[in-house]
Amino acid sequence: MDDHIYRVIELAGTSTTTMEDAIKNAISRASKTLRNLRWFQVVETRGRIENERIARWEVILKVGFALEDTL
Repeated sequence: MDDHIYRVIELAGTSTTTMEDAIKNAISRASKTLRNLRWFQVVETRGRIENERIARWEVILKVGFALEDTL
């Protein structure tokens, strides 16, 4: 069984529709430049209110990705 070492980064995602879409947007963008994404943890959730309505969802995520072997 292989041991895995993970690098953890923090991302901010936003969406005008839902908190879930904000998470998906952050992970989708990160996956364009990072490989081996394995897990995420939402560490902060907030939103912006305009005209007495939710205008934007904002989430802060910790994302872990496995480091590749260099052998």
